[in-house]
Amino acid sequence: MFRGEDRLLNKSKGNMYPWVTHTWNVVKGKCPHDCSYCYMKRYPQLELHFDEKELKTNLGTGNTIFVGSSCDMCANDIPTEQIAQILQHCRSFDNTYLFQTKNPARFTMWRTDLFPFPNKTMLGATIETDREYCVSKSPSPLQRMEAMAQVYLPKMISLEPIMDFEPVMLIHWIARIKPEFVSIGADSGNHHLPEPSGDKVKALIEALKEITEVKIKDNLSRLLTQ
Repeated sequence: MFRGEDRLLNKSKGNMYPWVTHTWNVVKGKCPHDCSYCYMKRYPQLELHFDEKELKTNLGTGNTIFVGSSCDMCANDIPTEQIAQILQHCRSFDNTYLFQTKNPARFTMWRTDLFPFPNKTMLGATIETDREYCVSKSPSPLQRMEAMAQVYLPKMISLEPIMDFEPVMLIHWIARIKPEFVSIGADSGNHHLPEPSGDKVKALIEALKEITEVKIKDNLSRLLTQ
């Protein structure tokens, strides 16, 4: 069985999920979803490419790895064969893997025998709101919700950066998805997004606690203390 030895795994740092230990990116460059608030826009936007050298990375054992943290590897522009290579490498190491996207419809493709998930997989989707704010080229929040509702592996939802929402609708969406947990965070980059009030976020948190676990990121404190 292949074991990569030439490259080291990146430790998770910064505003990443505290429960993620490492990140690993094979698809690199300018993300096709082009979200206006993406933290990667702080850095030079290279051409989108598949870095085959990353397939020599030793992913270790017992880690929790966010695969594709810097560029959405599920975007429609990413060839299926490349995703298959990434999944195959993950299956060679005994870790827990997070795959998070704004195009979760592709997760249904991975359920086939040709693209099996690693044994310990968490599938995630970013759903910042139930409204249409046109801040990216990704599928609409409604499309993401409908796709995640069809996912039967363990899953999580990231409400980050949370934008103003209709409480009844957003809570209904989360109830339909049935995630293991919801992670809620705010805009950390001053992108002038349409944000909800602190009281509205607090009420959402309490309502979501009735149906799932809620993980609150440190950057949400700016809204909660308003």
